Amino acid sequence: MVLYYRDDAVQVTSEAIHAGGQVVALADVTYVWHARGATTLAVRGRVLGRGVLVLLLSLPPLVAVVCVLSLAWSAQDRGEWKLALIILAAFVVAGLALTPFLEVPLGWLDRSYERGNRVHELWVQHHGRETMLVRTPDALRFGQIYRAVQRAVEQQTDSR
Repeated sequence: MVLYYRDDAVQVTSEAIHAGGQVVALADVTYVWHARGATTLAVRGRVLGRGVLVLLLSLPPLVAVVCVLSLAWSAQDRGEWKLALIILAAFVVAGLALTPFLEVPLGWLDRSYERGNRVHELWVQHHGRETMLVRTPDALRFGQIYRAVQRAVEQQTDSR
């Protein structure tokens, strides 16, 4: 027996698919497909959180550009370029010093894209019935499960 995928709720082997308390023998599977399920509140919250995070990451550079332009404008009117350059240099140094701290919010943003923005469903046809085996909003996990089922079914048909 070959193990293709296993987590707390799903196990795909060369003999059967165990998911959500159901056991489907691979020999009985005639067709496998995936579908897009109804969007859940968690998925909508993830998309909204991603938008807020992008907004929060975008605002400081935009504010900095406005400040630099206004600083240059006021320095031109007063002829105080030395003070303007000192202030500008201080902001550049502060910005470069704070850049490593962007790792945390950018990591959150990456993980939100990995998890996806819709609900995925894995369906199989066996014994003439269509059965949904897995329903998850986690795109990365769904992709791993779906690929494992594909490999298991391909191996099953090759051995027939």
